Amino acid sequence: MDLPFRHELALMPDLRHRLRQLRWFRATFRSSAKVVSETFGVRFEIDEAKLTRAFLDWIEVMEAQKRFAAIDRADFIVFAAGLVLRELIRQGPAREISGLTEMIETEANAGTAEIVRFWPEGFLYTNYCVSAILAVHEQEFGTAPSIDKCADDLRTWWSYRENATEMPAYAVAFLDRFLGAEPNWITPDRAQSRQAMQRALGSSPVSEALRQL
Repeated sequence: MDLPFRHELALMPDLRHRLRQLRWFRATFRSSAKVVSETFGVRFEIDEAKLTRAFLDWIEVMEAQKRFAAIDRADFIVFAAGLVLRELIRQGPAREISGLTEMIETEANAGTAEIVRFWPEGFLYTNYCVSAILAVHEQEFGTAPSIDKCADDLRTWWSYRENATEMPAYAVAFLDRFLGAEPNWITPDRAQSRQAMQRALGSSPVSEALRQL
């Protein structure tokens, strides 16, 4: 998956906290759409009201589960981005207004071009969230997760679009899959159900208390 906006995000100081502010969330999302447009030749119309609702709904659901950030912060960053992706797909703030007209396809980008053409809005949302994960991880830990080859597989995106459109929570599971983690398909939007959290809880002194929540 080409991530043209990743490095621009990484230059933003204290990215993890800034993305929790509506002003920065909206600004970075619009910038991401602009970079995707410039890179792939597909333009979007952004509905600011829907984008704001996506942010507010994300903050509400994330705040209810933020205690798990203390258990495994690296995994919670991925999970929080998955919740963003869920809300973006659910609210649908972006709409394609022109297809791929300027992108020069090569052997290297042919797979990405197929995906952008197939689901431009989904690609935009996913690209934004993956870019944010990698940029935040680089700032926080000095390294970033690897992207699995399935992220460039059009067949995976067919399944992703079909399932996440019907049940937006599946977006969390597909994001995990794109990052090479084992998805939780049963309750993907519950932090305590994640494998990384379960492993961490097993060795945590507060595990029993959290399991009761």
